[in-house]
Amino acid sequence: MKKDFKVTGMTCAACSSRVERVLNKMEGVTKAEVNLATEDLHIDYDDSKLNTQDIIGRIEKAGYGAYEVKEDTKIDEADKEDAINSLKKRFILSLIFAVPLLYISMGHMMGAPLPSIIDPMTNAMNFALIQLILVIPVMIVGRKFFISGFKNLVHLSPNMDSLIAIGTSAAFLYGIYAIVKIAGGDTHFSMDLYFESGATILTLITLGKYLEAKTKGKTSEAIKKLMGLAPKKATIIVDGVEKIISIDEVKVGDVILVKPGEKLPVDGEIVEGTTTIDESMLTGESIPIDKNIGDKVFGASINKFGMFKYKATKVGKDTALAQIIKLVEQAQGSKAPIAKMADIISGYFVPTVITLAVISSIVWAISGKGLEFSLTIFIAVLVIACPCALGLATPTAIMVGTGKGAENGILIKSGVALEGAHKINTVVFDKTGTITEGKPKVTDIVTKGLSEDELLRYASSAEKGSEHPLGEAIVVAGVERGLELFEITSFKSVPGEGIVTLINDKNILIGNNKLMKNNNIDITSVENDVKSLASQGKTPMYMAIDGDLAGVIAVADTLKANSKKAVEALHKLGIEVVMLTGDNEKTAQAIAKEVGIDKVVSDVLPGDKANEVKRLQDEGKNVAMVGDGINDAPALAMANIGIAIGSGTDVAIESADIVLMRSDILDVVGAIQLSKATIKNIKENLGWAFGYNTLGIPVAMGILYAFGGPLLNPMIAAFAMSFSSVSVLLNALRLKRFKPKF
Repeated sequence: MKKDFKVTGMTCAACSSRVERVLNKMEGVTKAEVNLATEDLHIDYDDSKLNTQDIIGRIEKAGYGAYEVKEDTKIDEADKEDAINSLKKRFILSLIFAVPLLYISMGHMMGAPLPSIIDPMTNAMNFALIQLILVIPVMIVGRKFFISGFKNLVHLSPNMDSLIAIGTSAAFLYGIYAIVKIAGGDTHFSMDLYFESGATILTLITLGKYLEAKTKGKTSEAIKKLMGLAPKKATIIVDGVEKIISIDEVKVGDVILVKPGEKLPVDGEIVEGTTTIDESMLTGESIPIDKNIGDKVFGASINKFGMFKYKATKVGKDTALAQIIKLVEQAQGSKAPIAKMADIISGYFVPTVITLAVISSIVWAISGKGLEFSLTIFIAVLVIACPCALGLATPTAIMVGTGKGAENGILIKSGVALEGAHKINTVVFDKTGTITEGKPKVTDIVTKGLSEDELLRYASSAEKGSEHPLGEAIVVAGVERGLELFEITSFKSVPGEGIVTLINDKNILIGNNKLMKNNNIDITSVENDVKSLASQGKTPMYMAIDGDLAGVIAVADTLKANSKKAVEALHKLGIEVVMLTGDNEKTAQAIAKEVGIDKVVSDVLPGDKANEVKRLQDEGKNVAMVGDGINDAPALAMANIGIAIGSGTDVAIESADIVLMRSDILDVVGAIQLSKATIKNIKENLGWAFGYNTLGIPVAMGILYAFGGPLLNPMIAAFAMSFSSVSVLLNALRLKRFKPKF
């Protein structure tokens, strides 16, 4: 049996690894996978040996919370927003007390004045007590670090919170010990207070947690919007009588009546009538499709013309729309988080540091240096090794990177997206609305006797009564040329063929070759022209006047201005470019050739798009999907990085990781370049943070002191730790100079 759970209380990779480890050890569990980024647990188990409560119980025993995800499970977005606001408040409160604490404890070392009442030289006890008063609120505000850190330590699975908790607790307890010594008359202990170390650690780490939470953003609303596409009611025929029922009551085999302008409630097959249906929600193509008896139709698509009846073949969870929703859910749930380098390092770093701190303090105690000296060594190691810089390295760079992206019209919705985009080696583009404008335009006019303007005038006049996108394109072309349109005497739409009109006592026919043949119009004289136009990805429409062929008007979806330039720029980065479209192969190949795309996959439905992305991933490729339509949502979610065009549908935008606000696909290149720059910055930050600890820890352990060198005072260690964090912040700010290069 396969089930999904939400796991709460995880803070780093060590946490998710522990949950996986304890579950995979359970008898009856085949496989357990935890997604840290989404807090999702996917588990496959034998329900004859285990039940839901057994699984939840084991997770809770490991120190975390869990609940089963069901179809009706609702995730309260307000709770997530409250959590982010809580971190913000915790940081501000910590900062309010940490700043004066730092001033009091370290300001005098730099010549800053202190009131005599708290001067360490004259009033050592007051100096110590004021610091104690200031550090306690910071520790209360940061109590979650202690709860998480010590809980994981008890479970023998220390994480970064554990190191924070041990280091700050040791500093605090030693500070209390120092106050006791001061009270006993040993005032030199006023220089050995480490309260500011604990406060600084907690404040800076809280800032890092807040920045990280902010980058995750809110849970996508894509699923809700997809669900909203389907109509709530359906009109079925029962014993020849129309009956309106809830969409949930529709059964396979029911005959459904659909009127012009209505949405189809479920999938099925036409049994009576002909029509034209807008399937853009399914295929992404803006041109409606002619449907006849026997043709398949899909739920949530829109009936443009004509009334028809169809037999329901798929209902409920089996409809194409429901499958799209399912694909989006699966893709979002299975999307592996980009491994946080800081967490990976900490997985080895944290227990190593704790071990080194304990060993070094014991060695010095055995050597006869006494408890105070040994404790000083212990605290110094933990304080200098406290992973403030490690914790800030990633979120600060991400914050600056996402801000810079927004300045350039590139909305990056999460830190995961910003981190992951640098690995992209294959970019998959949707065609309509992404590479092309998504608005058909008249491109060519072939005349037989009439001038172009005369032919277009008659065509525009005839089509002004049509709602078909191809007809609208012809009308727009006539208006743009300033042609005065004729009045129409009569208008008739022939589904699947075209239109028949009467203008100035002339019979006008505009449509496909089927309309011409049914009206005995000879089209052999333009066959070569039509083939040439079709090979270029254009849709030719014949026009006849009073039984004679008058010409051909070709309509096509035109390329966006920067499509070719964007593909060239991606090639320069060594990235493969693929076009994935629901359009026919001939049109798709023509567009691809013009733009310079490497590979084309045509005639695909949404499931096929997601599957094609998955196939590329199975080949070991890191895939970015660029799209704008609802049909692209599953593929956007499945891809390593989903990139939506800003002018696209809300669902596509919500499903994507990155949104191009200017609707310029050249910004795909900018997003990848920004990711590469950010990742480089993160690696620099982590390199510095880890290098600093690698060099600082031996000094803190007293290795130099053992050979006659200096001993690292925890006060200096705290200052060095703070400097390490500041250096990381300053390096992250360098990203503000980033500019895309095309």
